[in-house]
Amino acid sequence: MAETITTDQAYDGARIVADLNRLLRIRTTPIGMKMFETEAEMMKIPRIRRPKHVHATDQIVGQASRNGWTVGVTMSDLVGAQCGTVIGLHPRDEQWLSGSRMSGVWYGTDEDAAAHQAAMDVLEFGRYEAMAVSPLASGRLNPPDICLIYATPAQMILFINGLQWTGYRKLEWGCVGESACADSWGRALATGEPSLSIPCFAERRYGGVMEDELLMAIPPRFLPGVINGLEALSNNGLRYPIAPYGVNNDVRDGMGVSYGD
Repeated sequence: MAETITTDQAYDGARIVADLNRLLRIRTTPIGMKMFETEAEMMKIPRIRRPKHVHATDQIVGQASRNGWTVGVTMSDLVGAQCGTVIGLHPRDEQWLSGSRMSGVWYGTDEDAAAHQAAMDVLEFGRYEAMAVSPLASGRLNPPDICLIYATPAQMILFINGLQWTGYRKLEWGCVGESACADSWGRALATGEPSLSIPCFAERRYGGVMEDELLMAIPPRFLPGVINGLEALSNNGLRYPIAPYGVNNDVRDGMGVSYGD
């Protein structure tokens, strides 16, 4: 078994990815996202790619998590305000807040569309000029502002159990519906807190997110504790994959292994 990461050790993206793969068999590349005050600062990242076409942020995230690329963008690379505002590259101006482009498409009235926009968690505009994503194992963002972990529901609940192993608190999230990137990377960037989302239609259509995946956006400082928690759970026999016990069996035999008499 690999040596356990402790919370006072330096962040090591490659090691964390190796442990996540060992403990949860993560199938999609864990990535990081980092904001930059200037484009020039972002361009110092080794082997960074710039888009050749106009993209949604979902696609840029997908290029890192599905292709393993390190990619950087500014507002000019993104398809529109909806993408740029979530990561603080475009202001929450009157046009954006109206949600007019979503009215009649995702929401039944202008009022519903505007309420959706107001409910979104976004990074404050004016501080940053660029954003980059990269596989955690590459170490190129050193460290990222947040990490993006895609996982199935079974993997994700064990990830959350690991997060709650010490310093327990109830975790509560929301769902804005479409534009669910506001629930994940938007909220995590804005609050510095772990943020779970159900990826939306756009993330699946344009970002390559698989139909059985959830997304956790989480600052890297939490990950060593998650690994410690997963190690402890595994030692208790609570590990992935979760073996079905059988719906007709006497549950006392199974639960007795974990809880005793």
